Amino acid sequence: MTRTLPPLVTPGPPLTLEQVDRYARHLALAQVGDVGQRRLLAARVLVLGAGGLGSPALLYLAAAGVGTIGVVDDDVVEASNLQRQVVHGADDVGRRKVDSAADRLRGLNPDVTVRTHPVRLTAENAEELLGGYDLVVDGTDNFATRYLVNDTCARLGLPWVWGSVLRGHAQVSVFWAGVEGGVDLRDVFGEPPAPGTVPSCAQDGVLGAVCAAAGSAMAVEAVKLVCGTGRALLGRVAVLDAFDATWREVPVRPRTDRPVAAPARAAGSVDTVTTPDAPDLTPADLRDLLAARDAGTADVDVVDVREPGETAAGTLPGARLVPLGAWADGSALAGLDPDRTLVLVCRSGMRSARAAAVARAAGVRDVRNLDGGLVAWAREVDPALVVP
Repeated sequence: MTRTLPPLVTPGPPLTLEQVDRYARHLALAQVGDVGQRRLLAARVLVLGAGGLGSPALLYLAAAGVGTIGVVDDDVVEASNLQRQVVHGADDVGRRKVDSAADRLRGLNPDVTVRTHPVRLTAENAEELLGGYDLVVDGTDNFATRYLVNDTCARLGLPWVWGSVLRGHAQVSVFWAGVEGGVDLRDVFGEPPAPGTVPSCAQDGVLGAVCAAAGSAMAVEAVKLVCGTGRALLGRVAVLDAFDATWREVPVRPRTDRPVAAPARAAGSVDTVTTPDAPDLTPADLRDLLAARDAGTADVDVVDVREPGETAAGTLPGARLVPLGAWADGSALAGLDPDRTLVLVCRSGMRSARAAAVARAAGVRDVRNLDGGLVAWAREVDPALVVP
């Protein structure tokens, strides 16, 4: 795939003077600039694993100004980690990795909100964890988790950045089954190998700096996806042989027998989705529609697709909560009236866009998505609404 992908995130508010100074080198780049930096500050990126790959990825995502970074890891820092897991220090041995990483990132960039998830990713919690973010960066080190990430992202329509290291070798790619021509992990490797058939880093070792090279490349891909700039590694696997000092590229095409995951996010940026079947609403448009509903002249069903913890601070008047997972498994469809206007909202407009695709496919005639999500609503209509 050679085309530039659309940006994942709607730009946030104007930069402060302090941010203009901090991100001056990004602002000088045509590929990032003011709008791209504001997208980064509005982005939510989940990093799986605070280890060899996660460490450099976390550091450079925080330095780049990614506004919200989630860290998933259930392990503690060990002395043997320090040869490559550079987000941790000697004084962190024995601490939870998520806590050590969070302290480091907060000290690096006060603009960044760090969310810690000291849990193991499982089939039971994967959709809830991943569904709260715009992009996933996978630095895990086992096949079972990688395939779980792959299949969960395919169901949610999320893009994810993948990396792998062993000895002096690394591989990096981008998977996104929800766009035209997109590929996922199964297109590259098929089914996971049998346990014990592939050596681990603990068995065969890994050059610490190889983790830095791969993790930094993963951070670059994440920045490009958020900003919608450059040529993403979608449909290509970058392969590093550090001891031979070479990078090479392996093309990947979708398997014809791969099942189509649903719902998949449609291609198009959050702030430029304009399909005739589900026109986006601006915050002003939605304000007028809610006024018509309250006056009895419009029949509107407003649904917030965020998770319960995100709605504790409030949501739109009269909105009901139906989290994205219920749209992914189809259970949300039972409560829909196909003749009512359905308005879907979330934090940024991304998850609600995916839910809108499900509702349209189920036959709801009038589906609307709030452009820019509740962040835009709070900025333009109701500053009192707190959007975590």
